[in-house]
Amino acid sequence: MTATVTLHALRPGTGVPLVLLHAFPLDSRMWADVAPLLDGPVLAVDLPGMGAAQGVALPEPSLEAAADAVAAVLAEAGHGRAVVAGLSMGGYVALALTERHPGLVAGLGLLDTKATADADEARANRLRVADAVESGGTVDEVLPMATALLGAAARGRPELVARLEALIGAQPPAGVAWSQRAMAARPDRSAVLAGYRGPALVLVGEEDQPTPVAGAREMADALGVEAVVVPGAGHLTAVETPSAVAEALGALAGRARG
Repeated sequence: MTATVTLHALRPGTGVPLVLLHAFPLDSRMWADVAPLLDGPVLAVDLPGMGAAQGVALPEPSLEAAADAVAAVLAEAGHGRAVVAGLSMGGYVALALTERHPGLVAGLGLLDTKATADADEARANRLRVADAVESGGTVDEVLPMATALLGAAARGRPELVARLEALIGAQPPAGVAWSQRAMAARPDRSAVLAGYRGPALVLVGEEDQPTPVAGAREMADALGVEAVVVPGAGHLTAVETPSAVAEALGALAGRARG
């Protein structure tokens, strides 16, 4: 079977890897500033249709399919256990992975994400965007996210906004549409939090609008940890404040690796 995700080695090392799952509408390159600040093996995944994982036949849109593909590509690379951390859409995939492949997850990092399903209005908007991107053949519909997802300080950094616009613009319409439909179809996975017993991290930007601090704290309570709130950051903490994210991920990996 042709792999529908692509695995990248961002840092060498031996032992249990830290696997990073990206936000929408980006790809694994969003972790470029975080990975050099971490120790041990660090891997990142391009989810179906995005980044280097474009150009292959995509399954029916679902985060379950994405999670199964991540598990398969890790197994193929010889990793039976991994610390899995995802931001936004990546967090949704991390939760699906924890539910479907619990033996794989040695540690769980949930960054700027949520365990609940979309409300009806949000789901309808995702499907509208998917249709618009697909029919128009461009990703112009999601380009405003380059600024809309950021905190105030990051919006004032033209070089960062330009970098995000370029990264979003590089994504294929088919992958963007697939991702939106997969997220729209996701179920509530709050029960996964209650059932998880391993090392965990919940991190959120102080100014995160799509997945606010209050929701992050609820997830953290369910996991029995304290949420890490990054001052002055918005939804894309790994891009806005890489050092704070790397510090939190490094601590999670350290706990999971023992």
